[in-house]
Amino acid sequence: MKNRPTSIVGGLLLVLIVAAGLYWLILPRPILVETAEVATTTFQDTIEEDGRTRVRDRYMVSAPLSGRVQRLMLKAGDVVHTGQRLAIITPPVSPLLDSRVRQELEAQVGAAEAGVEEAEALQEQAKILLAQTSADLERTRQLAQRNVSTVAQLERDEALFQSAGRQADAAERRSHAATHVLEQARAALQSASNPDPGEDFPVLSPIDGRVLRVELESESVVLMAAPLVELGDPGDLEVAADVLTTDAARIRQGDKVTIARWGGTSDLQGVVRRVEPSGFTKISALGVEEQRVWVIIDIVSPRQTWTSLGDGYRVEVKIVVDQIDKATVVPMGALFRRGDAWNVFVAEEGRVHLREIQVARLSARIAAVAEGVHPGEIVVVYPPASLAEGRKIKIQ
Repeated sequence: MKNRPTSIVGGLLLVLIVAAGLYWLILPRPILVETAEVATTTFQDTIEEDGRTRVRDRYMVSAPLSGRVQRLMLKAGDVVHTGQRLAIITPPVSPLLDSRVRQELEAQVGAAEAGVEEAEALQEQAKILLAQTSADLERTRQLAQRNVSTVAQLERDEALFQSAGRQADAAERRSHAATHVLEQARAALQSASNPDPGEDFPVLSPIDGRVLRVELESESVVLMAAPLVELGDPGDLEVAADVLTTDAARIRQGDKVTIARWGGTSDLQGVVRRVEPSGFTKISALGVEEQRVWVIIDIVSPRQTWTSLGDGYRVEVKIVVDQIDKATVVPMGALFRRGDAWNVFVAEEGRVHLREIQVARLSARIAAVAEGVHPGEIVVVYPPASLAEGRKIKIQ
């Protein structure tokens, strides 16, 4: 009977231990959360896109005429000056002739020589006729002065003299024409026999700059307007970024731009120069059709800070479309909707409290808050679905 009180005490202790274990099992445990501090800083709403650098003014030097271009000695990056010879264009080599074509050309030369001889003979004949009519006219004039010859005879001799003069002029022109035909036939035969063109046309640089790209390096036969060399000034760069048309509607000329991830140690500063008026369709990486528009950006940072930046380099641009100085900001991950209002969970003494806020501006990463929280307070970022008013939390 003496052990009975001890057994009762042991039983009660066991019951208490079991009850404490059950209470510990059903007691709500603190929820592990991530937090951030509400801060006062400059709020910026930015549009972030990839961009490409490009030379502002590009010059594509093309062939001004058809012919054979000699091998270009220029390489990409070479410095050129205004008026410097970039390429030489020579007439193309004449095609090879077979024996029949050569015989035809030689026959044309022979015919032209015969035509020259005939024209010279006719010219001599016209000169003799002109001399004869001139003598007859002079004799008739002397007879007419002595009233021996009639007026009709004098008029007839004058007409014959004028006709002979015109025939002499025509014979001289025919002789010149026959000579030119002979020269043309001989030139055709000589051009076919001699493949050396004998003349060239230089292509000159229109600007002071550098060679961006050589379109044709080896010697080749080109047509008129064929591209040869692309020139530009790598020190005069701009950035082109294609953005969604919904974002482009918010961008204005003069907006500030931060140019990042270009390869340098610090970001560059830029300014929007132009938003092009026409958009275009682009297929995204997910296969979705997007309407985009080009935004052109000028680099305003000192040139010596980006001397290593070249044409066609990839960069990331952050275009500032809205800005508030000394704004109360919270991370966008802390905001969630309940009804039509924005809310956050504020952490105080190990527990969270639901608080409604008024948002002034929203961006992709942060929100500017007009009312509801104060700088220095701690808010829960990405609150889990199980988090509720008054729940205990454990900060990561």
